[in-house]
Amino acid sequence: MLKLLNSDFILNYLKPTLIFILAGLCEIGGGYLIWLWIRENKSIGFGLLGFLILGLYGLVATWQPANFARTYATYGGIFIVMSLAWAWNFDNFIPNKFDLIGAAIALIGVMIIFFAPR
Repeated sequence: MLKLLNSDFILNYLKPTLIFILAGLCEIGGGYLIWLWIRENKSIGFGLLGFLILGLYGLVATWQPANFARTYATYGGIFIVMSLAWAWNFDNFIPNKFDLIGAAIALIGVMIIFFAPR
């Protein structure tokens, strides 16, 4: 186990994955708060917090080791998966088999784009 933690596994796979998840939470969470403010007539505090969190997304995405194109292309696929999970958890949306198949295809594409040997 220690060898795994001391290996390049963390730098090459775990760290970028955690950064993508944090960025996804910032973008989806911030966007959702603005959605609630505008579409559900919540207080302006929801909107202001949403704008702040969306700004943090822009910062978090810069922590990725890859270039802009690869980072944002990969994030697009992760966004698909996380959006479905967010809606399922917070918005009573139940994904159907086609949503899940599409998300799986996007996730496979993400792994090829970001983690393929160069």
